[in-house]
Amino acid sequence: MNEIVELLKKSGYSDKAIKYYVDKVNVGDIKDCDTRFAYTGPCGDTMKIFLRIKDDLINDAKFQAIGCAGAFASGSALTEMINGKSLEQALKYNEMDIMNYLGEIPEQKIHCAILAVRTLEKTIKQYRGIQQT
Repeated sequence: MNEIVELLKKSGYSDKAIKYYVDKVNVGDIKDCDTRFAYTGPCGDTMKIFLRIKDDLINDAKFQAIGCAGAFASGSALTEMINGKSLEQALKYNEMDIMNYLGEIPEQKIHCAILAVRTLEKTIKQYRGIQQT
């Protein structure tokens, strides 16, 4: 594990981003979630976000990913950021918010933060569609 941590540090990941990746923060699923959606980005990484929502507030958020350390760190950061927020507040976050929250990830991994944001947008859009039917 120390080799992975050292490699990630040398690649430009902050200690916070590495911790999220190693500890798999918010990685998993929510069995009785209100909505979930999977999205594959142009890079080939896939993220699936699970949300539990009550009174327009996100009470729980988890994700699963098939991807690199950047995808996992971004998913962890985003799910931490949106927990307890309204759907409107959650939709205001963008990839730079995730990058800033993590402290530092390699610049070429910005597409991982974009993947997390787009997956969240699609998850909330699906939820709203379900609520209107």
